Amino acid sequence: MEQYKQEFIEFMIDCNVLKFGDFVTKSGRNTPFFVNTGFYRTGAQLQRLGQYYAKAIKESFGLDFDVLFGPAYKGIPLTVATTMAISQEYGKDIRYCSNRKEVKDHGDKGILLGSPIVDGDRVVIIEDVTTAGTSIQETLPIIKAQGDVHPVGLVVSVDRMERGQGTKSALKEIEEKYGLKTTAIVTMAEVVEHLYNREYKGKVIIDDKLKGAIDAYYEKYGV
Repeated sequence: MEQYKQEFIEFMIDCNVLKFGDFVTKSGRNTPFFVNTGFYRTGAQLQRLGQYYAKAIKESFGLDFDVLFGPAYKGIPLTVATTMAISQEYGKDIRYCSNRKEVKDHGDKGILLGSPIVDGDRVVIIEDVTTAGTSIQETLPIIKAQGDVHPVGLVVSVDRMERGQGTKSALKEIEEKYGLKTTAIVTMAEVVEHLYNREYKGKVIIDDKLKGAIDAYYEKYGV
């Protein structure tokens, strides 16, 4: 596993973003692990997060695109942090854009925040995590309503590696249904590989009991 992926896994734990216990996902699944990017709360944390996203985007999609779109609300700081990181790390100036939950009817009108999306734009979508692929159904129509635009791909922080609406993984379903390439900074398999029965800061994060719960979850929802 690449060094930056190992660092990112530990970074998520340090920021209390990657948690283990008993949770319910947006899609209603009981899960022993949860990723909440809302716990990136400082400038230094967002700066590092943007760098990890930028590296994943560059490796999977390259930098030949125009706009990075992050769905409201969590996608807003992700787009800002990542476009700044792409500029700083790779010298490429990418526009950022997010949607509003409500259409604004005065001043800077419309549903978009940040850069407009115009005909011919190539757009990469950035999200925190995709479990069942439901959020992309809301995001793509907003982007495509802006004109003759070309959605290039979707990047998430963690690939949960579980079924979407059918028998395939959520990210694979998105690729096939919408023609979008997808990628993640890390997969849950890489998280387990890095943390299982290994001490981090004096504590074993994934012990045999937790590993059993994760395995049981994937028996039910995995691909």
